[in-house]
Amino acid sequence: MTEQAPAPAAEPGLIRTVAAVIRNARGEILLVRKQASEVFIQPGGKREPGEDSLATLGRELAEELGVRLLPGAKALGEFEDSAANEPGRRVRAEAFLVEVEGEPVPQAEIAELAWVAPRAPFPVAVAPLSAGHIMPAVVAVAP
Repeated sequence: MTEQAPAPAAEPGLIRTVAAVIRNARGEILLVRKQASEVFIQPGGKREPGEDSLATLGRELAEELGVRLLPGAKALGEFEDSAANEPGRRVRAEAFLVEVEGEPVPQAEIAELAWVAPRAPFPVAVAPLSAGHIMPAVVAVAP
């Protein structure tokens, strides 16, 4: 794994996360829905102290989906939009195109999985960050 810079200092109202883009053989993207939410997001999460971005993804993917992050993640960029599950807040995610070992299964706070084509219209409610930024970035690099 490559060494990432530590997370910048907190900005009021901003949630900083690391997001995974996992594709299947049909080119669909895996989205997850947390318990008590109706909106689907990229799997991933917040860094713990001293963690780099890929370590965060490895930990979160194991906890949430029961899969192992494989080497070779490709950075897609850093994107920001309205937070889907926290009104009035924004979320900024560092997104990576990744491959995993194992079959994703909802675990921990994840209630449901959905494999969706990376272009709208989506069959489920998709968070603004994913729909407006991360999915288009995936299409741009891997149509």
